[in-house]
Amino acid sequence: MSNDARPEQRVFRTQYLATLFLPFAAGFFLSFIFRNTNAVISKDLRLELNLTAADLGLLTSAYFLAFALMQIPVGVLLDRYGPRKVVVSLLVVAAFGALAFAQAETLTTLTVARALIGVGVSACLMGAFKAFALWFPQDRIATANGWVIAAGGLGALTATIPLEVVTQRFGWRMMFVGLAGMAVVIGIWILTVVPEKSAVTKREDWMEQISKVGAILSTRMFWQIGLPMATVQAVYQANFGLWLVPWLMDTNGLDRATAAQWLFWMALASTIGSIAYGSGADQFAKRGISRLAIYRLGTSLAIVGYFASLIDIPGRLPILIVYAFGAIAPTLAYTLLTQRFPPEMSGRVTTAVNMTMFAAVFAAQWGVGTMLRFFPFADGRYSATAYVTAFTVLGIFQLIALAWLLCPDRTKR
Repeated sequence: MSNDARPEQRVFRTQYLATLFLPFAAGFFLSFIFRNTNAVISKDLRLELNLTAADLGLLTSAYFLAFALMQIPVGVLLDRYGPRKVVVSLLVVAAFGALAFAQAETLTTLTVARALIGVGVSACLMGAFKAFALWFPQDRIATANGWVIAAGGLGALTATIPLEVVTQRFGWRMMFVGLAGMAVVIGIWILTVVPEKSAVTKREDWMEQISKVGAILSTRMFWQIGLPMATVQAVYQANFGLWLVPWLMDTNGLDRATAAQWLFWMALASTIGSIAYGSGADQFAKRGISRLAIYRLGTSLAIVGYFASLIDIPGRLPILIVYAFGAIAPTLAYTLLTQRFPPEMSGRVTTAVNMTMFAAVFAAQWGVGTMLRFFPFADGRYSATAYVTAFTVLGIFQLIALAWLLCPDRTKR
C-alpha cells in the first residue's frame, strides 16, 4: 500500500491497530468468555442450586434472549451515536450483571443477572463491525471482521481450560467478580482511545431509522444470506456454550477437565477458521471466487461435521474440530450483507442478523434442555439417545437453512 494512502485505508497500521482494532477486539474477547462460562460451571450450578436440565437451559439461554432483544435498539444506536459511546455504556451494564451473578442465590436472580450480562455485551461485536465499516476500505472489511471474530475465539479458548483452572482455585463467584473488573477496564480503554467518526452527513430521525430496519427485514436477500448463518451459528453457540460438556461427560465418560480440553481444541479451530475465512474471502474475491461461494462451502462443511460428530466413534474429537472450523464460516454473512446495503445502515444490518441468530440460540439452548426432560435421568446423567435425539432436531433445521442458501443467488446490491 502506498505511503500517500488515506488514513482510513491503512487498515492494520499501528494507529488503527491501537485505537480501533484492539479495544473492540478486547470487548468481543470478554463477551465470548461471558457467553461460554456456564459450559464449565454447569455442574457447579446444578449441584449448588439443585437445577434441572430445563432450569440450566433457561438460565444460560437468558443471555442470548436478552442479547437478541437488544440487537435492533443497538443497531439504531450505533448508526445514530457511533460505536464508542454505545459499547462503553453497555459494558457498564455487563459489569453490574456480572457482580449480580456472583452474589445470586436463586435461579431467578441468576437468570436476571445473566440477562443483564447479555444486554451489556450486546454491542461488542456489532460495535467493532460498525467501526470497521466507518474507517476501513470495503476490500479489507472481511479481513478485519475475521480477525475480530478470532478475538472472540480466543475468548472461547479462555472459557475452557483457563476458566476451569480459575474456577477450581477461586470458585465461580470470584471468577465473575474478576470478569466484572475486566468489563470496566475495557470500557475505559475504548472511551479513552477510540476516535469518533460520523457515518452520515444528515442525521435521520428516530422513526426514519426504525423504519429502515423494517426495510432490511423485508428483503429476501437478507433472509437467504442471514438465516443460514443464524441457524448454524445458533446451534454451535448453544451447544458449545452449555450442552457439549454435559454431553461429553454423560456419554463419553470424560471428566470436566478433559471435556474442557476438548472445548479448547474446538475453540482453537474456530479461531483459526475466523482468520482463514475472513482473510481468505478477501483474497479469493480478487481471483474471481465470490465470498458467497466460500460462505456456502464452509457452511456445508459445518453441517457435515455436525452430523458426523453424533456418531459414537473413537475419533469424535477430530470430527468436532472439523465441525468447529466449518461453523465459523457463516459469519461471512456479516460482510456479505453490509456490502449489499448503504454504509450508513451497516449497524442496523449487522444487528438484524445478530437478532435472528441469538433468538435462535435462545430457542436451541433452552430447547435441548426441554427435550432432555422427556428422557430418563439416572445416576446424575442423561443417556446418549437423549442427547442425539435433541441434537438431531437441531440438525434438521440446519439442513433446511443450507438448502435455501444453496439456491441460485438472486441478490443484488
